[in-house]
Amino acid sequence: MVNMAEALVRLQTLAGSPTVSTLAAAFREAGHELALVGGPVRDAMLDRGTNDLDFTTDARPDEILRIVTPVSTAQWDIGREFGTIGARIAGETVEITTYRADEYDGATRKPVVAFGDSLEGDLVRRDFTVNAMALRLPEVTLVDPSGGVEDLIGGVLRTPIDPDVSFGDDPLRMLRAARFAGQLGFSVHDDARGAMRDRAATLDIVSAERIQGELTKLLSTDAPRAGIRLLVDTGLADRFLPEIPALRLEIDEHHHHKDVYEHSLTVLDQAIGYEKSRHPGEAPDVTLRLAALLHDIGKPATKRTEAGGVTFYHHDIVGAKLAKKRLGALRYDSDTIRDVARLVELHLRFFGYTEAAWSDSAVRRYVRDAGPLLERLHMLTRADVTTRNKRKADRLGFAYDDLEERIATLREQEEMDSVRPDLDGNRIQEVLGVPPGRVVGEAYRFLLEVRLDEGPLPPEEAERRLLAWWADRSE
Repeated sequence: MVNMAEALVRLQTLAGSPTVSTLAAAFREAGHELALVGGPVRDAMLDRGTNDLDFTTDARPDEILRIVTPVSTAQWDIGREFGTIGARIAGETVEITTYRADEYDGATRKPVVAFGDSLEGDLVRRDFTVNAMALRLPEVTLVDPSGGVEDLIGGVLRTPIDPDVSFGDDPLRMLRAARFAGQLGFSVHDDARGAMRDRAATLDIVSAERIQGELTKLLSTDAPRAGIRLLVDTGLADRFLPEIPALRLEIDEHHHHKDVYEHSLTVLDQAIGYEKSRHPGEAPDVTLRLAALLHDIGKPATKRTEAGGVTFYHHDIVGAKLAKKRLGALRYDSDTIRDVARLVELHLRFFGYTEAAWSDSAVRRYVRDAGPLLERLHMLTRADVTTRNKRKADRLGFAYDDLEERIATLREQEEMDSVRPDLDGNRIQEVLGVPPGRVVGEAYRFLLEVRLDEGPLPPEEAERRLLAWWADRSE
């Protein structure tokens, strides 16, 4: 609940900060209006941390640059064509944009940039009422033409104008609704939700890069579950991430399998919990969160009904391929695509550990296969336990505790993070008397398997094994 008296005090404090007060004085002296706008105002009222300072003004870009240059240590005009000038003032980065009155053609999300002449006119063209509030400076007057304060108090996301028109102007705003639902914990007004359903297909005009950016921001929030539900319920997810709504598999009357969609959302929640407990205060691990959300997307394609119930054989392998394809279509970078697909592929590997004690060799292979993703695999695997059966959950938890302890012990004994054969390529060539080539690679892999199976060997024993392998191979 927003306490308005306290919120106004926070706004006064924000307005009195060195950066804001310096900028406000400079624009007043130049005879121009200035207002702090959007997210900083909203977050100050909610008592959330304010990271970005966005301003709007009646001054045109050239005039903005002239005003900020004397009071800033750096300036950039990369957004000049859209009316935006950036600057560094009192150690903070700010962006100042000329009032806008854009028009959209309905065929693309790129507006025909038009500068406006009033703060109120600029505000009503914004995405949601809670982002359409401004703090006029330097007098510190709250400007709220669309009822943003009431919606902030009510925890509601509503568009300043008809949502059908707003989302028609810029379909990306529908994804922003999902992001803010996760970030702020707000509900979406029924009118806006209905318009999202009606206009879901218009998302197709938005570039994959823009969609990826909003998905990443949603997954970076503390509680993305509500936003993902909104995307699925309105049909938006079908346009760019259809594998998630496809998880809503029909459950048979005997409940032979759990609700995969709900399970996946719970795994995402739990993965975020493990991430925060292990790395408090660090940036969100989007790779882990993508893997948690997508880890079971291979199940719809592999679902089989058999006498004993429902099976999903090889859904880990199928899911890894689907994840790679989908993330590629969303223009994620190659490292993220590779790592998420690998985590999806490996997410079932641990469950064999609960069925029979692994040998040291099996533990070494688990570590080798996970490579630098081992800790993420730890968190994903633990998060994948969503059973309500406490005995089963405890058994899995104890088993994974044991596995992590064994990994730590072997790592200390054998430097497992850099497991290599006991002989390098040069020594293999010397022992076998062969030049560089395919044979050396095969010998290297043979010795690596021996190393994984048995641990470190003395050099003379490794050479004896190599010569025996070579003799058998030559027969």
